[in-house]
Amino acid sequence: MEIINKPIPLVEKEEIPSFQFGQEDVLTDPEARKKRIADLNRAASLGNGYHGKVEITFKTVDGEPKRVDTTVWTLDEKFIMLKAACALPIIAILGIEFF
Repeated sequence: MEIINKPIPLVEKEEIPSFQFGQEDVLTDPEARKKRIADLNRAASLGNGYHGKVEITFKTVDGEPKRVDTTVWTLDEKFIMLKAACALPIIAILGIEFF
């Protein structure tokens, strides 16, 4: 059986408000959720202190993963706020990559 990995599309942060997101967390493992919050806090520190960018992989309501290269400004219990005043629900985030 041949496994084909198609690349996850990179979107602009300004496109995020046009996406719809599900009500369920995309991560089921409690440890993965803890790591996601720790990574988001690190990303916010990097963004505020050094204007550093991260790559965030997230999933929309249709199940399609997408990526965005952006600066994380802040986060609360439900959302992260990105540069350009775009909000992304934390439960939609699959992972964070640091450069």
